Amino acid sequence: MHSSTSSASVRRLPAIGATVALAAGMLVTLTPAAAHAAAGAALPFASVEAESATTTGTKIGPDFTQGTLASEASGRQAVRLAAGQRVEFSAPRAANAVNVAYSVPDGQSGTLDVYVNGTKLSKSIAVTSKYSYVDTSWITGSKTHHFYDNARLLLGQNVKAGDKVAFEAKNTQVTVDVADFEQVDAAAGQPAGSVSVTAKGADPTGQGDSTQAFRDAIAAAQGGVVWIPPGDYKLTSSLNGVQNVTLQGAGSWHSTVHTSRFIDQSSSSGKVHIKDFAVIGEVTERVDANPDNFVNGSLGPDSSVSGMWLQHLKVGLWLTGNNDNLVVENNRILDTTADGLNLNGSAKNVRVRGNFLRNQGDDALAMWSLNSPDTNSSFENNTISQPNLANGIAIYGGTDISVKNNLISDTNALGSGIAISNQKFLDPFHPLSGTITVDGNTLVRAGAMNPNWNHPMGALRVDSYNSAIDATVNITDTTIKDSPYSAFEFVSGGGKGYPVKNVTVKGATVTNPGTVVVQAEAQGAAKFSDVTASSVGAAGVYNCPFPAGSGTFEVTDGGGNSGWSSSWPDCSTWPEPGKGSPEPDPGRNLAKGRPATATGSQDVYTPGKAVDGDATTYWESANNAFPQALTVDLGSSQAVRRLVLKLPPSSAWGARTQTLSVLGSADGSASSYSTVVGSQGYRFDPATGNTVTVTLPGNTSVRYLKLNVTGNTGWPAAQIGEVEAYLTS
Repeated sequence: MHSSTSSASVRRLPAIGATVALAAGMLVTLTPAAAHAAAGAALPFASVEAESATTTGTKIGPDFTQGTLASEASGRQAVRLAAGQRVEFSAPRAANAVNVAYSVPDGQSGTLDVYVNGTKLSKSIAVTSKYSYVDTSWITGSKTHHFYDNARLLLGQNVKAGDKVAFEAKNTQVTVDVADFEQVDAAAGQPAGSVSVTAKGADPTGQGDSTQAFRDAIAAAQGGVVWIPPGDYKLTSSLNGVQNVTLQGAGSWHSTVHTSRFIDQSSSSGKVHIKDFAVIGEVTERVDANPDNFVNGSLGPDSSVSGMWLQHLKVGLWLTGNNDNLVVENNRILDTTADGLNLNGSAKNVRVRGNFLRNQGDDALAMWSLNSPDTNSSFENNTISQPNLANGIAIYGGTDISVKNNLISDTNALGSGIAISNQKFLDPFHPLSGTITVDGNTLVRAGAMNPNWNHPMGALRVDSYNSAIDATVNITDTTIKDSPYSAFEFVSGGGKGYPVKNVTVKGATVTNPGTVVVQAEAQGAAKFSDVTASSVGAAGVYNCPFPAGSGTFEVTDGGGNSGWSSSWPDCSTWPEPGKGSPEPDPGRNLAKGRPATATGSQDVYTPGKAVDGDATTYWESANNAFPQALTVDLGSSQAVRRLVLKLPPSSAWGARTQTLSVLGSADGSASSYSTVVGSQGYRFDPATGNTVTVTLPGNTSVRYLKLNVTGNTGWPAAQIGEVEAYLTS
């Protein structure tokens, strides 16, 4: 989810079966014995990546660069077909239907001819750029995106596992990403006692307007079932006043309603059950002021949505008002220009489970606690692929929320696989509270570069964006594979340095992260237990809270951790994916960007100003209150041999002498400090750059450096523009 304003945090630093996972180019089943729990939805189809198929075309990717065709593809790879070229899949299961995720150049359309075991079918798949290439210029950091679309086809025959199914481009270039193979059941029959929309005048050919027929059927079926027979139905305006009724189709491949706005109502008495048909819209751009959603508003308490195919909408379900005890399960939500589902405040006891979401233009699943908190609600066992402009799952505030056993892959830009956040967007917002449970999730190639921050976002992000995180956040039994950047990120994304606290990470397997396992950029703490990592790209931990001097982040070892003990050495640079941890520059300033604290400060002249790399900004203590101390945490014990102390070089700063001593400590505890250099006067003179050098003894090894200032002839307070620490004399 995105607001229309830019981020405040502009960084100053340069299935079938029980469990589904990604392996060998396809969605496959893991038995329960092979996994902690069922990660992802139990899908009625099997997906095969085009890059693992046989082709006469060109494979593209892998690529993680925002705005490229490969970066939005499942697996970050796809196959580009010129007209006349083909890609041939081996069917992974018995099937009579296929769905193909594809892209064609902007402004073009064409077809994919379909072949089964070498024989061309009479049916073909129409492909178009109509629903792709979305621009959202009001979202800072976005680029043209949403390159892919999905198109489905009932083959008219059965194929067996191992049969060859080929798609050949005709009339235009087509990039094929993935094919879903499914055995679709025959159309269901009409339930006894139900009211058919055709009996009220609905046109199953899709030519006539069936809006009034649907309204009449709903009015006639109160307490019962509205039946939507096989066919295509056109609605030209939304439905409202829907309550105490079931809307049921013959199956999502058989009964299709064509509308961009299905239900739009602010309230309902509830007990609305919607199931087993498709709603396919005509949304080609994202216009946030338009309610171009399958459901916009409230279904009322004790309602459900199941077995639906939702496509070409702005949002699948944008839920406000009373939706208590709502269940949303076993649906497919494809090709939305914004969120797949958003619980927009006041949701209580909502369960969103077993759904498949692909190609969302914003958060695939989100809870946003606007006006009142989402409470005791959960996202469980969902499979999410390719959200191309935000997070797979985002929790923005709320009380006692659960995110369990989801499979999330290939987030592309401005988002993580899972975000647990206090980003409010608007007021009144209700921050995270109670216990936030994040358990049993699998994240594959999740995390992305954020161009607004000029730094990466981790696969799983905990973000004190607009306020401190005080809720208990328990992250357990997590699998993170092939994150392009970090695995776990802790950040205050609004740039204000709010703390992230009360976080426990227990039981995680991290494989092949591009940069680090832990990316800590906020003050606070997290306890890690039984977290194992392998093939780490750069270092185990990047620990550089922002803003500099805002406080420290404590990475507490709870035992059982392995494979990520190293630390990134230089807070002035970002680790590059897969480059390893370089030998640090022996001439670097060890204090730059490190956490700094002080016994006191005056107005805006905070301790972080003394380690920000800019001598024109400065720390100033409280007036007339000597002694005053400034402490810098170097991150690890260092053989410091020289300090350079600076004041602003402007001639407006008259010469002055400050009397100070240098103390050092290994752990920062009050009793552990010892004197490194005794107290003496140091003259700062703008004629010589307002700079002094303090030489440290040859045996000095400290992590915490403290300057204890007892006098200043130029001002009744301690003043330091910059403290620099070096290994060389």
